[in-house]
Amino acid sequence: MNLPIKYALITGASSGIGRYISIELARRGYSIIAVSNQPEQLDNLKMELEIAFPIVVHTLNIDLSQEGAGKKVFEHCETNHLDVEVLVNNAGMLVIGEAVTVDYSRAAAILQLHVNTPALLCHLFGGKMSVRKKGYILNVSSISAVMPYPIISFYGPSKTFVRSFTRALRTEMKSNGIKVTCLIPGATATALYEGHNVNIPLAMKMGVMKKPETVAQAGVKALFNGKSECIPGLLNKLLVCLLPLIPAFVIEWIYRLKNRKQ
Repeated sequence: MNLPIKYALITGASSGIGRYISIELARRGYSIIAVSNQPEQLDNLKMELEIAFPIVVHTLNIDLSQEGAGKKVFEHCETNHLDVEVLVNNAGMLVIGEAVTVDYSRAAAILQLHVNTPALLCHLFGGKMSVRKKGYILNVSSISAVMPYPIISFYGPSKTFVRSFTRALRTEMKSNGIKVTCLIPGATATALYEGHNVNIPLAMKMGVMKKPETVAQAGVKALFNGKSECIPGLLNKLLVCLLPLIPAFVIEWIYRLKNRKQ
């Protein structure tokens, strides 16, 4: 007797945390719908997973920072009869700079990628999950969500939206049997920091950064255990509690001092 295929859709699946979430879900028997704008890496992931696990991998090369991308992903799944049981909104980008000096197209892209696309994917796929009375949604936020700092004024607040939206969604979906979890990682050794003058090996050696596979494992485990939030690492748990307590004048003083040195 052939059982129906269970599908998990992961955005930003081609690298970093998303790649390892894909591996974790494949290990649990899910066929994967891998979504990103990196076609070569998607092909490599498909080959790797289909060799390692008895599953099927569908890839979708799309820029999720474009308007209407979420609906296109949903329509692709509908057209190909891919019923998504697990939705992971992981795709992200880092924009560094003052809000008024950041390139307009970059600002628009990060807001679309972190706010509109994941929320609308939850709306579309969550609706189908509610009808089936079964499903899982994992939204990836960031430790920066608890204390948005200058220079990451688009990144932090957009991740704050992800956290707040996930909390509201979890309450709404609970009665329908849908598990909703927010993953809140601290600094993680991924391509997110490429081109931003970050010494990743040193940060990892100092324990400031975590491996993406460690974060992915923690997030997937929390999702299936029905946890509301997952903050990998003791240091990050402490920071989530302590960062909001820093007075605004301290942040302003540090920011002015930094600008004076430049």
